[in-house]
Amino acid sequence: MNTSSQPVLRDLVLVGGGHSHVGVLRMFAMKPEPGVRLTLICTDIDTPYSGMLPGYIAGHYSFDEVHIDLGRLCAFAGARLYRDSVVGLDRKQQQVTCQHRPPVPYDLLSINIGSTPQMRHIAGAESLAVPVKPIAQFNQRWLALLDKVRQWPAHRGRMTIAVVGGGAGGVEMVLSLQHRLRHELHALGRNPEFLQFVLLTSGPQILPTHNARVQARFRRVLSERRIALHTLAEVVQVQPGCLQTRDGRSFDADDTLWVTQAGGPAWLKSTGLALSAQGFIEVNEHLQSKNDPLVFAAGDIAEFSDRPLEKAGVFAVRMGPPLADNLRRSLRQQALKTFRPQQRWLALITTGNRDAVASRGALSLAGTWVWRWKDHIDRQFMRRFSEFPAMSPTAPAVQARVALSAEESLQAISAVAMRCGGCGAKVGAGILSRALGQLQPVDRDDVLIGLHSPDDAAVVRVPPGMAMVHTVDFFRAFIDDPYLFGKVAANHALGDIFAMGAQAQSATAVVTVPPGLERKVEDLLTQMMGGAMEVLNAAGCALVGGHTGEGQELALGFAINGLIDEHMTGVMRKGGMQPGDVLLLTKPMGTGTLFAAHARHAARGRWIDAALRSMVVSNQAGAQVLRAHGATACTDLTGFGLLGHLVEMTRPSGVDAELQLSALPLLDGAVECVKAGIVSSLQPANVRLRRALRNGQDFVNDPRYPLLFDPQTAGGLLASVPAAQAEACVQALREAGYGHTAVVGRITAQGQALEPVLLRV
Repeated sequence: MNTSSQPVLRDLVLVGGGHSHVGVLRMFAMKPEPGVRLTLICTDIDTPYSGMLPGYIAGHYSFDEVHIDLGRLCAFAGARLYRDSVVGLDRKQQQVTCQHRPPVPYDLLSINIGSTPQMRHIAGAESLAVPVKPIAQFNQRWLALLDKVRQWPAHRGRMTIAVVGGGAGGVEMVLSLQHRLRHELHALGRNPEFLQFVLLTSGPQILPTHNARVQARFRRVLSERRIALHTLAEVVQVQPGCLQTRDGRSFDADDTLWVTQAGGPAWLKSTGLALSAQGFIEVNEHLQSKNDPLVFAAGDIAEFSDRPLEKAGVFAVRMGPPLADNLRRSLRQQALKTFRPQQRWLALITTGNRDAVASRGALSLAGTWVWRWKDHIDRQFMRRFSEFPAMSPTAPAVQARVALSAEESLQAISAVAMRCGGCGAKVGAGILSRALGQLQPVDRDDVLIGLHSPDDAAVVRVPPGMAMVHTVDFFRAFIDDPYLFGKVAANHALGDIFAMGAQAQSATAVVTVPPGLERKVEDLLTQMMGGAMEVLNAAGCALVGGHTGEGQELALGFAINGLIDEHMTGVMRKGGMQPGDVLLLTKPMGTGTLFAAHARHAARGRWIDAALRSMVVSNQAGAQVLRAHGATACTDLTGFGLLGHLVEMTRPSGVDAELQLSALPLLDGAVECVKAGIVSSLQPANVRLRRALRNGQDFVNDPRYPLLFDPQTAGGLLASVPAAQAEACVQALREAGYGHTAVVGRITAQGQALEPVLLRV
């Protein structure tokens, strides 16, 4: 979580994690702009480097070697990473419209989203062909094709893979595919001769932007490798098993990869931005939209109408530095610099194996040394985004240089001034009313006075025959996405209610927000409480009020009221375990170590992303399943970790327990983080509970052992169920969305040993 004392003055929002934007993030990381908050909105955590994608397909590189980890890069840059799809822009309100979250305000916007295949006019293409662009979404389709080839049954005979597109991308793709797939089949002991490859292009030549020597060289390579090449073959229809061209020819194609010229996504058409005929954003020499100075664009999505550029990764990479410079200058209201793309550029085109061709103007060179040269350049580029220099956490404060209005300047001065605290450090009424006015809490008949008619306090009725269940939770933000943090905080607070088998009724919020410009504070509240409200409403829990105050760090908590039968029927408590019961855990563990690593920029983005997906899964349905299968005891995993909560259950139950270490469901990356010696700050306090382990010393060298003490946020349910119900209960939990549910141990009769927990492998 970014805890800079500098108030946020401007929001620079980057849409898309393309080659230009990763350069912008790194440059702003190396030289932060005081008062400017960066936000990256992107659908993917790992963004591929296009220059190494053919090598990945060919099997020369691993996934991580060719992908930039946007999670780590954003953490290094102090940028917020919002994983979502952009579906529009409200340029009047200066907001980015997202598919799954509240609109994101911007003061300055940059778009670097690549291009989208224009396949709608090709009958059957959208459903039957695999587009290579956007390349960030290509990997899953490629893995599916790889698996299909491996499992192709012999009785079906020949399998034909077609690549449509005769540019450098299409040529590299078909050669890389053939190289990899033939090697895969050899490794499986199968004859790869059943695989056939065909390359189709609508033009008279392959590689039309390169010289005749390069074209001839690749024609020869294709011929030597028995890849059928068909020119003047414009595909107009994709059918199951074949392609139809405009001149009436038909070509076999069991799978088709589409590598032709693409265009802009459909949502850009509704933005009012100046677009080219292909749907690209028209920009001037400053990489600035021709009709909106607050919007910049770079990479494939940018179009220079005066001098169109080839849609090549080399230009996207080289746009990064001037884009970063002009974004900084625009925020300061300084004169922008001109971007002058080079007239000629060096293209290094691979041939599938560890061979490549260099092409620049009339120049043409080839050989394994060219591949080694390209490999060196590519790896050097990727190291810039994987090996980060140590940054001083105590860098001296720098005066913000962004341009402000007179009113904003007064608000900024007030934001950094020492607060007296005599007003309870409350957030201004106007900010609060506007933010809360956008929230729509679920309507409940037993809420007599709540947010719909706010007063000094909420009034909630207890239905006849019901008793109240109370709990409270509060913690500071550990991620820079306030919307996701709101969802996690609400889920965490509701956990105790659900673990007891109660239904949530009402919630009162306690919020701390850092001071800043009014509209920035308002947006922060709207994003965070919007996420929390989604979770509360889904649980049928009405937000009835709360308190919002200023503080150094963003924090959120809830006091939750729940309802349970007054005779305690169906209540699940920590005590109640019986010898012979089976111990179940509904979610994977490891949030403590993962977010400790995240704070050090040491966790992969996809690990954090998977952890957050787990943390926003409600325990409500899980608790209902456990009750239906006769759970004898239940609790939710939080700060005390698995062992701490298990001890809390065995003591009042008067039983012992056996834990199977190898059965514990763990979040991706958790073991790697503890192996690296990274643990939560709460871990040392939890480790004191090792005295509850009868044979803990036998397992201290097991890499999973430290995770017994790992504190959890919005963790799963730990419950004991009768052995006869265990199998059905696990199945029901998995069907209810808890796919990691596992039997992690069993309950035994209390023995003579003082330590209640026995570990097993």
